[in-house]
Amino acid sequence: MNEVITLRQYLQGQQRAGKAIETGLIDLICEVGVACKQIAAKIDRAALEGALGAAGSENVQGEEQKKLDVISNEVMFDHLKTTGLLSGMGSEEEDEPMAIPADQPRGPYLIMFDPLDGSSNIDVNISVGTIFSVVKNPRGSEPATEQDFLQPGNQQLAAGVVVYGPSTTFVLTTGHGVAVFVLDRSMGEFLLVRDGVKIPEDTAEFAINMSNRRFWEEPVRRYIDDCLAGEEGPLGKRYNMRWVASMVAEVYRILTRGGIFMYPIDERTRAKGGRLRLMYEGNPVAFIVEQAGGLASTGYERIMDIQPTALHQRVPVILGSKNEVEKVVSYHQG
Repeated sequence: MNEVITLRQYLQGQQRAGKAIETGLIDLICEVGVACKQIAAKIDRAALEGALGAAGSENVQGEEQKKLDVISNEVMFDHLKTTGLLSGMGSEEEDEPMAIPADQPRGPYLIMFDPLDGSSNIDVNISVGTIFSVVKNPRGSEPATEQDFLQPGNQQLAAGVVVYGPSTTFVLTTGHGVAVFVLDRSMGEFLLVRDGVKIPEDTAEFAINMSNRRFWEEPVRRYIDDCLAGEEGPLGKRYNMRWVASMVAEVYRILTRGGIFMYPIDERTRAKGGRLRLMYEGNPVAFIVEQAGGLASTGYERIMDIQPTALHQRVPVILGSKNEVEKVVSYHQG
């Protein structure tokens, strides 16, 4: 029989092995897990409880919110505000940082999250997920300002992706490799199923929204054209394309079998800096991918080296198998 290791047991084992994981961080990650179990239950029953479809509101980016976007955001905030571990939260769904209520204790950590990534797919029953990133508040347990959140990705203490698919899967890094846990509903626990995850360095699979081709920069258009040229083209092999329109699903596939995911800057997103959010999507996913041996770049620079200037800052994202990302970066370098 395989040994049963829960999320908390795994993190405590890492701590005992000298991995410099604070007890408070272990507690916070486990509380995020509890919130994500609640979200998984909400998603399971969404069709039965009339929670599918649009919420009739927009988020700070001007995007239409789904009912489950709002519900998931509320679950994360309502649960985490009571832990005594946080001095502030940032959400893709909120204009400003969310303060810990005055009647609740505060702690030294800050968390940023996309409560339901890929929510445009929820009505058609395609995998969606939660993404989160944890950093230290530079001012300790003082109430957090927006400036306190604006730390480059290389300052992250932990990052995770929870995928709500055929199974609810928790992908986690604390800077000591990547581990994968699956929710055992009979126990109500996330159990370890993979440790030391490594992304294959080479791949013949790319994920990109081809409908945007006419808007791409020349280096991206040239790279994709070379992929499509197959064995007779300059890259010398046949590529397959995947596109789920759910970043968490794309990233989990890359962690499982390799690949490259691209949401490059284009003519429509240039004024905004890109399409995906640095703090809620780019940094945490880049942390996970790099800890699994992959790379994450804008095409011009490492994502986790970017100094943020705003909580909702956007960036281009190119990540996945190391050799393929390097290839795309070389196209940008001419």
